[in-house]
Amino acid sequence: MQRVIAIGDVHGCYEEFEILLDRLDLHPQDRVIQLGDLVNRGPNSHRTVRTARQRGVEAILGNHELRLIQAHKSRNTKILSADDLRSYKQLTPADWKYLLSRPAWIEIPDYNIVCVHGGFLPDKPWQEQDVDMVAHVQMVDDRGQLRKRADFPTLPFWADLWAENTIGKPFVIYGHTPRKHLYPRNGSLGIDTGCVYGGALTAYILPQKTILQVPALKRYQESRHV
Repeated sequence: MQRVIAIGDVHGCYEEFEILLDRLDLHPQDRVIQLGDLVNRGPNSHRTVRTARQRGVEAILGNHELRLIQAHKSRNTKILSADDLRSYKQLTPADWKYLLSRPAWIEIPDYNIVCVHGGFLPDKPWQEQDVDMVAHVQMVDDRGQLRKRADFPTLPFWADLWAENTIGKPFVIYGHTPRKHLYPRNGSLGIDTGCVYGGALTAYILPQKTILQVPALKRYQESRHV
């Protein structure tokens, strides 16, 4: 039976990524979907992208990939932070080819799931939301506009609003918003457990609905959420 395996944000933590892939004991029929933000913040973005493309991992566009791609297409690296620029300089032509071919989300109709980086605004058809929206969404204000958790921590989180009415909606597996633990809600599951912040790299395995985690080898950056 084919397994569908979703993996949370890697953020350049290539060693943990490779350990997790090895522990999954992958078979040719397995489908591995990484939920975006392969790059930036951690030790080596090139190594994570190379591992993904060499091991047949289907990555989704995260907000960190989008930022690097914007600089790559415009040839304007001034828009990048020092950390972004470090990743940018590491990437090879093969890495760029891989990143430029990534989708905004991946739908698995057999399981009625959609894998995405950030999530979806709950009051709009999910298929019609653009990549910038679904890669960034966290909190939602009373006008239905997205806001960053760091700036508006008391606003409703999109997955909590999604849970209020899941009729006709797919089950969403996502990353982007790091937490110490998984974030299960009616209609969704958040699996970014903050590896780069000293947490763990998480895989969610279907159809078994099991979890496999690799603890971070070190804390690469600080976060008050993990």
